[in-house]
Amino acid sequence: MTDVMEQNGSANGAGPAGPEAGAPATGTAEPDAASRIAEIRVRIDEIDRALIELWQERAALSREVGATRMASGGTRLVLSREQEILERFRSALGADGTQLALLLLRAGRGPL
Repeated sequence: MTDVMEQNGSANGAGPAGPEAGAPATGTAEPDAASRIAEIRVRIDEIDRALIELWQERAALSREVGATRMASGGTRLVLSREQEILERFRSALGADGTQLALLLLRAGRGPL
């Protein structure tokens, strides 16, 4: 995976000398804005941790569904179910939702 480049062209948001006093870069020298950005990032990090945990749980459950279905003589995939999931994500999130759903589906069943 590649690093996200910030507008100043560096990967970590710091200038050539690095972030001041080891603090994470916020992209602004204005103290109130920098403080608010740091607060928001704490919540973003919490959400990221929850998303990762939910992603892993969903993938494990999906693999269990597939294994149970195949063990009982069923098919590896149920395309109508995948279409339902794709449509749910597309309706809620647009084109990006479709891409997210495809990644979720692949995480649970593996590549086609």
